[in-house]
Amino acid sequence: MNQPKPDKPNNRAAKWLPYWFIFMLFVLAIYTFQRFQPEEMHYEIPYSQFKSLVSQNKVNNVEIRGLHVKGMLQTDEAIGPQGELARLFQTELPGFGDETLLPLMEKAGVTVSIQSDTQGNILFTLLFTMMPWLILFLLFYWAYKRTSSAIGGRLGGPGELKKFLETPGRKAEVPEVSFADVAGQENAKREVMELIEFLKEPERFRKLGAEVPRGILLMGAPGTGKTLMARALAGEAGVPFYSISGSEFIEVFVGVGASRVRHLFEAAKKNAPSIIFIDELDSVGRTRGTGLGGGHDEREQTLNQILAEMDGFAGHEAVIVIAATNRPDVLDPALLRPGRFDRHVILDLPDLRDREAILAVHTRKIPLQDDADLKQIAAGTPGFSGADLKNLVNEAAMFAARANKGKVSMAELDEARDKLLMGTVRTLAIQPEEKHRLAVHEAGHTLVAYFLPHADPLYKVTIIPRGQALGGTQQLPEQERHTLPEDYLRDRLAVILGGRCAEKLLLGTVSSGADDDIHQATTLARAMVARWGMSDEIGPVDLRQSEEHPFLGREIAQPRRYSEHSARAVDQAVQKLIRQAEESANNTLKQHQRQLEKLIAELKARESLQREDIKACLGPANNKPMVGLNPL
Repeated sequence: MNQPKPDKPNNRAAKWLPYWFIFMLFVLAIYTFQRFQPEEMHYEIPYSQFKSLVSQNKVNNVEIRGLHVKGMLQTDEAIGPQGELARLFQTELPGFGDETLLPLMEKAGVTVSIQSDTQGNILFTLLFTMMPWLILFLLFYWAYKRTSSAIGGRLGGPGELKKFLETPGRKAEVPEVSFADVAGQENAKREVMELIEFLKEPERFRKLGAEVPRGILLMGAPGTGKTLMARALAGEAGVPFYSISGSEFIEVFVGVGASRVRHLFEAAKKNAPSIIFIDELDSVGRTRGTGLGGGHDEREQTLNQILAEMDGFAGHEAVIVIAATNRPDVLDPALLRPGRFDRHVILDLPDLRDREAILAVHTRKIPLQDDADLKQIAAGTPGFSGADLKNLVNEAAMFAARANKGKVSMAELDEARDKLLMGTVRTLAIQPEEKHRLAVHEAGHTLVAYFLPHADPLYKVTIIPRGQALGGTQQLPEQERHTLPEDYLRDRLAVILGGRCAEKLLLGTVSSGADDDIHQATTLARAMVARWGMSDEIGPVDLRQSEEHPFLGREIAQPRRYSEHSARAVDQAVQKLIRQAEESANNTLKQHQRQLEKLIAELKARESLQREDIKACLGPANNKPMVGLNPL
């Protein structure tokens, strides 16, 4: 027969604690009942009256407890406050004593009993005094057991403390992911490809004295596939994959992070060759001694242990450490030196061809209509990461499921793209005059973008509220841009200010709808002047403000490294650029005012215009060929 397992200490403490409370309440009830049980009414009389009654032989018996006297008369007497007849009385002896009282009571034949003031109450008094301390001790004991259980793990027991100090990393396994599942990122694949041969045949490299990089740092914007790349590398090599987030090393208890690092590397070395993947390395690998706290803290101990494990006194094993971060600027320099994370692999945002390949990967298990053109969707999503494209496909599938469709069509893909770019469609009660102003504003953006030669081609214009915006004008670049020419930026400024200029031209006033436009224009113009040297007055001088955050980087403050005169010159140059862009937008709108009014009417009637609809309203752009995406 199976014997029942004994209760664990924390379970026993938790089980018996209610019974202790019940016992204490029971003792307290007994003490209260005995101490405060009701007695018959004893009328208070003066001491002089008490002696007079004794001398008149009217007192039967008395009980003396300290200076307090209780007694009974022979017969009822008028001793009450209102002259009530009663036998029971009480009084207080004088503090200085009275030597004549006892002889007087003996002479009158009074039965006298004297009791101690604490007789019969010592145990209850002691118990009543110690009870709060006993309860407090039991509470502390219960809290201690619960804390021990939490530290020791959910299973409890003193032996489980070791598990708490070990890394909470995922169970080591060989991922079922290969480079075929990683669309795009061909440059990154080539940089890590040689590691596969080392992990498969480490002895071939060791015979020649070659050492493969101990650490690889994957850098890139969020959603570019850093974790997927690490898993694919382990899957291609067929080695165990240990994954953990940098924040999982940090606990409230000092020294736990360093202990977990040691256990993680020990486990990886036992199963070498293997890969350790640390996600969000910047959470523990920040520059030491920075910020307002600085000094020696738990993160620094964890970082020091990582540094020692990667290139310390221990020998080199076939263990490769891969880390991912989107903030390489805040990492400690010791992490980036040779022998540690000395190989840096950058994962860029996908270009047009890569976006199409990523969409093909994410739509492998999704039925698509014949009209679903992944190339067109890829062209309409510049700046999207791999995670964004996966989300787009998922949103499109959800739209099709809500409409009870069997396949995902181009309409759902386009709606999902608009949702990710501008937000969900909102239902707002917009007044006619406000709708007219909104149409004027968006038409101004559209017309300026249509006729200016260096502006990006138009994709769609709408006055349907989405997200935080009441409308929007979408432009899509024809090609992937890696540099931004000055002509393109100046036309971009004019397009941004086109909505405000159209309001002022046709309505005579401007509105608060240009708030975000003004912010974008000012930010872009300041970058042109202070960073890119696109102002003749300033020249090629870096006058940008410090971009270091006081709590993330290496600087406590954000110093400005130029004079007030230079700052004034920058402000004037920025204002000049914005004025020139405003003038360019005004000239374009006045030159094509008739087409602008036609576009406004069409936009008010249909609320959303595609590329071909815009071209039909505005006619041919003589100085700008209409090339690019096919109309939806």
